[in-house]
Amino acid sequence: MKKLYNKTLYLVSIILLTASCNNSQVTTSEKQAELNQYKWTELSSKYENSYSSNGIQKNISLDVLSNWWGILEDETLTQLINLSLNNNKNLQEVRAKVKEARAALGISQAELLPWLDNNNSWERKKTSDNSPSQSGIASVYKLGIDASWEIDIFGGNQYKVEAAAADLQTQHAQLHSAWVTLTSEVAINYLSLRTLQERLSLAEANLNLQENTVQLLQSKYNTGLIDELALNQAKYTASQTKSTIPTIKISIEETLNNLAVLTGQLPGSLEKTLIEKKELPNIDEMIYVGIPAETLRQRPDIQAAEYQLEAQIARTKSAKADLKPKLILFGSIGLESVSSGSLLSGASKGFSIGPQITLPIFHAGAIRKNIEVQSAKEEQYLAAYENTILNAVAEVRNALTAINQETEKNISLKEGVQTASLALEIAQEKYNNGLVDFQNVLDAQRALLSLQDQYATSKGQKISNLVGLFKALGGGWKPLTQEQTNIK
Repeated sequence: MKKLYNKTLYLVSIILLTASCNNSQVTTSEKQAELNQYKWTELSSKYENSYSSNGIQKNISLDVLSNWWGILEDETLTQLINLSLNNNKNLQEVRAKVKEARAALGISQAELLPWLDNNNSWERKKTSDNSPSQSGIASVYKLGIDASWEIDIFGGNQYKVEAAAADLQTQHAQLHSAWVTLTSEVAINYLSLRTLQERLSLAEANLNLQENTVQLLQSKYNTGLIDELALNQAKYTASQTKSTIPTIKISIEETLNNLAVLTGQLPGSLEKTLIEKKELPNIDEMIYVGIPAETLRQRPDIQAAEYQLEAQIARTKSAKADLKPKLILFGSIGLESVSSGSLLSGASKGFSIGPQITLPIFHAGAIRKNIEVQSAKEEQYLAAYENTILNAVAEVRNALTAINQETEKNISLKEGVQTASLALEIAQEKYNNGLVDFQNVLDAQRALLSLQDQYATSKGQKISNLVGLFKALGGGWKPLTQEQTNIK
């Protein structure tokens, strides 16, 4: 027995020494990942943004960024976001994927430990007459326990555990990404709703004014003070304004339904709460354009890409470990007898124990092809990781530019509304004094309505662009507890 043990130990030592010669190779992708990791934040500030402001700025902490909607100070919006985080169906789906990944990690971890199986059987068999053992028909009864344990010498199973752990982190990051997307979508739809309601109010107010004008001109026409041209011009102007109202109402209904779906509610259930007009949040968007680039680290999609790459690197290592020997310790203990009556007697006791070493010799290239497959996937995930970084930087730059330029646009539109209002007053006065025809009044009315509509849209877009910046920076999530994620 001792000789057998020594021989086994010697053989294992030789195999370990031989295989270790190929154990120090590091893939190009691994090296690139190590070089690139945590370096990308510098990219966001490498080049100056030509169309964004570098004026007075205010940094936002990660705690504030995680609940950025508090900056808007809109209680209704906060309630909608909280409702969505608790009830959104897509979020529930992603939470279930986290549970799945956690269970998969447990399976991988279990493969590192010994396995025990209860093995009980009854067998009726006939031994060949030409068999060297005793021939004939007999029944064999067995009761026993089998044990096996693969000693993970080269880390093949441990790499699988690392891959599963990275997969779990990926799913956590994707859960956070879903949270970021959800909160921003709720906010953008809410801001769109308030903008549409403002536009509807303006259209209805202008329509009321235009209809009063039509009534006034109709009276003058009936008394012969004006011709039919001015009356018809006023009528079709009112008709044009009236035609815009159904389109706005359709958009309002669609937005209300979007908010219902996002919050996990039945479409139509939010109308009583939201149908009443409410002013947009009043906030200076420009003070938040100085959020440091380092907060890009907050973006969960970048974290997910990192973890996906880590998982694939581990899978590549596990595939390489398949080229190396495997050492399995196995054993069994139990009872065996050809008679059920003597199965529990001391004479029926038996056991077996020993090591098993396997070394792949010929698999028609399957193992090496699998290594190539996993290495190619590694390259894919590295490219995807780097592309995610580039897109993140682009989104932040786009958001900063959008905030700056929409602010300038809004200022111009506000001035335009003031000027158009004055122009309408002047045109109305001149028409009353007979200095201009009524077409001048109608042109001034249409110009004012158009500028008011654009100005209302721009006010909503300014806040939406700020939401877009918060989303681009990865705002809208913070590390979650098991209770928050419903993971047990």
